[in-house]
Amino acid sequence: EDLRLSDLPGLAAAVATGSPILACYILDDDSPGDWQMGAASRWWLHHSLAALSNDIEALGGELYCARGRPEKILRELADCTGARQVFCSSHYEPWSAVSEECVQMSLQAIDVNLECHAGSLLWEPEQVMTRSGTPFKVFTPFWKACRALMEPPRPFGMAALRFWEGKALSGVSLGELKLITTSQDWTQSWPERWQPGEKGAEVRLREFLAESITRYGKGRDFPAVKATSLLSPHLHFGEIAPNRVYHSVREAVLLKPALDLEAEKFLSELGWREFSRHLLFHYPQLPEKPFKSSFINFQWAGTPETLKAWKDGQTGYPIVDAGMRELQQTGYMHNRVRMVAASFLCKHLLIDWRVGERWFWDSLVDADLASNASGWQWVAGSGADASPYFRIFNPTLQGEKFDKEGLYVRRWVPELSGLPDRYLYKPWAAPHSVLEESGITLGDDYPLPIVDHKIARETALDAYAQIKSA
Repeated sequence: EDLRLSDLPGLAAAVATGSPILACYILDDDSPGDWQMGAASRWWLHHSLAALSNDIEALGGELYCARGRPEKILRELADCTGARQVFCSSHYEPWSAVSEECVQMSLQAIDVNLECHAGSLLWEPEQVMTRSGTPFKVFTPFWKACRALMEPPRPFGMAALRFWEGKALSGVSLGELKLITTSQDWTQSWPERWQPGEKGAEVRLREFLAESITRYGKGRDFPAVKATSLLSPHLHFGEIAPNRVYHSVREAVLLKPALDLEAEKFLSELGWREFSRHLLFHYPQLPEKPFKSSFINFQWAGTPETLKAWKDGQTGYPIVDAGMRELQQTGYMHNRVRMVAASFLCKHLLIDWRVGERWFWDSLVDADLASNASGWQWVAGSGADASPYFRIFNPTLQGEKFDKEGLYVRRWVPELSGLPDRYLYKPWAAPHSVLEESGITLGDDYPLPIVDHKIARETALDAYAQIKSA
């Protein structure tokens, strides 16, 4: 999706033709197969389309919505309106090339031209290759090669739009897309936290540049600190162009040179977004198969009971449970905690990373096929430039290091709020008198650990050692 009107090359190309424009969104659940959008993403999409529709109506146009096969709907629209050209943005999911080819063939049959334009990445995947012409598999040389290229195009704002005023085929209403179900009570508080749409993306960017970027470098690791940009869902849905973010950060450094180190760290995170898409483009099986073939026969050994405890935030490890509850209640999880929670699933519970990947895919508002797959494979040790197999996060130490005062855990695991800091990340070690004074009965108010860290670590190392020896 590229759900914006500014800095959109395909839209600018359409305007340059001098012809009026019909803005169209088609929900295609068939092409992605098993990877159609999850529930949290559908919530975001619903509200993003509502915002885009309002923006277009304010300019005198209308957003045409439809559901089905794009090649069929676009051909019918072209027939109905007399359009001779269709403009869109390029995408890089494994099914995108086939879908684009089907659309092109369908339109060519009625002498209509399809133009696909860049717009969702800083650099196109084919631009960034090793000297031998092969895809990168390690982030640092990849990002170095990116920065050696010409800088991404500067943002150009919104072109003067003239919308088509005739009557098109009757589309469907936003409600008829059925992106939100009546059972999604868990999303009721989300409008207080999130503002999907182009205006919401601009607000996030301004807030980040005015405040959070000043502590980004170190603060981004501390979940209770307001240091991250929270732009990931806006970037995923194309509500803001990545080059707009890139150049805004660079301009902030020109105005305040002291921000340079913070800005470079943030830009490198944009680089990881690019790297993930680079990997997915060149290795389309990334979401489903281990990048390192040695992991294909890894013996996962998790149980349904431990998986449920992980999903529900009832593992007995407070930093893991806080993250899983944040995810459940907000559709988001802080990145440091994502790593800890994911590592716990793969390496403490020995549950297949693909199970976690699917849960995040359904639960995150910023669920992104490339970033989600590469992130989970990084944690599992099976991905490109991955965390080594022997790196097993200690959830107790991670909590004590990155949430020392317990602000994050006490927010999301309120039953532990009365515990002193020294026991907050190991409540099982608290004396009975301390637990009693804090109003906690372990096993009733909060679970005992579902696995012992030391034993789980040794078991995981043994399992991973078999992969290494093989």
